[in-house]
Amino acid sequence: MTQEKTQTAAPAAKAADAPAKKHRLLKISILRYNPQDPDSVPHMQTYELQESDSMTLFIALNDLRDEQDPTLQFDFVCRAGICGSCAMLINGKPGLACRTLTKDLPDEFTLAPLPAFELIGDLSVNTGKWMRNMSERMETWVHAKIDEVDLRKQEEPMDPQLAEDIYVLDRCVECGCCIAGCGTVRIRPDFVGAVGINKIARFRLDPRDERNDADYYEVVGDESGVFGCMSLLACHDFCPKDLPLKTQIAFIRRKMAEQGMGNYDKVLPTQKGKKAIPIKPIK
Repeated sequence: MTQEKTQTAAPAAKAADAPAKKHRLLKISILRYNPQDPDSVPHMQTYELQESDSMTLFIALNDLRDEQDPTLQFDFVCRAGICGSCAMLINGKPGLACRTLTKDLPDEFTLAPLPAFELIGDLSVNTGKWMRNMSERMETWVHAKIDEVDLRKQEEPMDPQLAEDIYVLDRCVECGCCIAGCGTVRIRPDFVGAVGINKIARFRLDPRDERNDADYYEVVGDESGVFGCMSLLACHDFCPKDLPLKTQIAFIRRKMAEQGMGNYDKVLPTQKGKKAIPIKPIK
């Protein structure tokens, strides 16, 4: 019995004698600018912070604001990569602060707000305004086949694989990382971006939506839509939800090209009936 206690205590004693893990001193340079303050000018401000175990950028920024600079502006809501609020440029690349571990970054790194969006202050940008304008323009909601929905009626069953395909595309959190990494957006501010094209792909799959390719061509069949994409595919590389953006952009572009080259006639708004191309789910 004594021998067993000695053997059990030995590893514990070794663990106690082991030196404590040494944490790094991080130097974080943040782009500071408050557009509401006429005296504010864009500048980089460097903070020093002691790294802790499993520290994320979200934790680091909160520590900086709580302990060093309460004026530091940045956004967060869920802290779990679901809301997309904490998107920013991390060492020049778009990403989510709550899903970025400091251990994956060098001792010195920079943080900046996402480009292409209205700046609120420091690292905070108004992605919601851009996303709402895009959603209204693209009409990203189900265009139901009936005028009134009966909530008491049982919903029509959907093929499980089709439901899964829709879910995959519907995981977009509108964080803006794809827009921040897009070269076309820098040239054409009216470009709908990968997020808009992905939404068209999502509703094109949905059997509850009555629209078809002729309808979708009206909203994405030009250079501000799918034909404006330069296929740099930074959107695909930086998407924190790993959405198949490059596949959907290529697919929608091909379908819109078929619609445009086919010169299909559209049904006038005063006429009844479906338009030229039926909805075909992705196989």
